[in-house]
Amino acid sequence: MYQKAISYFITLLYRSFSDYSGEKLQQVGLNFGLLFFIVYIGKCPGCTPSELTKALSLDWGHSQRCITRLVEDGFITKEKSGRHYLLNLTQRGQQAFSTAHQVFFGWDDAFMAGLQPEEKSQLLALLNKAAEGVPHHVRNN
Repeated sequence: MYQKAISYFITLLYRSFSDYSGEKLQQVGLNFGLLFFIVYIGKCPGCTPSELTKALSLDWGHSQRCITRLVEDGFITKEKSGRHYLLNLTQRGQQAFSTAHQVFFGWDDAFMAGLQPEEKSQLLALLNKAAEGVPHHVRNN
């Protein structure tokens, strides 16, 4: 009998989360690729582009293109402060942050709807333990 590897389930869950979040984010004018930018700036207002790029383990050029797009689309501001630029959410960005933040909880609820509370806790505890071996630069926490 064929036994599915954990990577199979990770891929399946990633695709499910990507589809779910893409649908929800599209309602506020975002795409899945910008999700973590909005969440990071929402949780770390006044951060610099360098801090964001490092925290999300991104390529500098990619990060700058995404920041420029978010500024042009009215989600964030990029204001000069001394030698640095500071990133903050606009009103539109705050609405997107609320939606983006809720995407995680909404998908979890849908994904784990068939599990009992103790099963949910056990699953999360096991995933947390398994994720301890993931390098910090990949975890983005």
